[in-house]
Amino acid sequence: MEIAVYLFTGFLEAGKTSFIKETMQDPNFNDGEKKYLIVLCEDGEEEYDPADFGDNVAFSHFDDEQSLTPDRLSAMQKRAGADILIVEYNGMWGIDKFYSALPEGWMVYQEIAIIDATTALIYNANMRQQMVDKLTSAEMVVFNRVKPEYDKNELHKLVRGVSKRANICYEDMEGEIEFDNIEDPLPYDIGAEVITIGDDDFAYFYRDMVDEMDKYLGRTIRFKGIVALDPSLPSSHFAIGRHIMTCCQDDIAYRGVVAKGMGKLGLKTRDWVIVEGTLAEEYSKLYGGKGPVLTVTKIERAERPEQEVATFY
Repeated sequence: MEIAVYLFTGFLEAGKTSFIKETMQDPNFNDGEKKYLIVLCEDGEEEYDPADFGDNVAFSHFDDEQSLTPDRLSAMQKRAGADILIVEYNGMWGIDKFYSALPEGWMVYQEIAIIDATTALIYNANMRQQMVDKLTSAEMVVFNRVKPEYDKNELHKLVRGVSKRANICYEDMEGEIEFDNIEDPLPYDIGAEVITIGDDDFAYFYRDMVDEMDKYLGRTIRFKGIVALDPSLPSSHFAIGRHIMTCCQDDIAYRGVVAKGMGKLGLKTRDWVIVEGTLAEEYSKLYGGKGPVLTVTKIERAERPEQEVATFY
């Protein structure tokens, strides 16, 4: 049996409860006939009063992360006879834990991150890993309590540093909502004859290249990277890229492309070089299929950048 799940994430006191209440009071969402189960994974200052909801709405709780299992979720749903689950998720629990606990046949129809704009940048600076966890798979990010003096560009960049696909909206102190229309210019000139990637821009380049490879195919690209040799690659082929950190040291990973043509340089793994070449999509054993391959036209040794690990901030 397919069960629709609406997942609301965000930190404690971010406004998840108020948002869910408003959603459940919308007759376009709650028609009064389908049965809903609201699953609470934390207790904030604002509470639910069952009297505010119809007889078609039931409530259940999870007190700790370890109790979140497919069997318990399924048992809760069956007891309530629910067609739809609304989950107010604990801001300190990992999102992966929830998805791994979904019973077979259940589907998350929408994941919405509710973020308090008054504390968003502070949380991002001090709890970056948890913030990234909330933003990575969110389809909609709602910044509430947005004051007129707030710089929406900073909030926008906070999201775009993690996700390019999430829709963003801003709710002011009076409850008025404005949808985000800020453009995301790349930090380098995509229209240049040679697309030159600065030392601070590799993370943005790699993500954009993976997401929209077609716009880079056939283009000449120049960037600094660290060499990685792999025995699966043919002679004179190597990987060139950078270590990228999305949120914290635990998620640092090497990301790069296969390059062919090291010239007369006797390259070794961990050598820093500047490469220039044309990008194509070709088969490589390193990918186990097709992927980006750079045909190198220029290569030179280089000094390591001031910040070796590439980031989005």
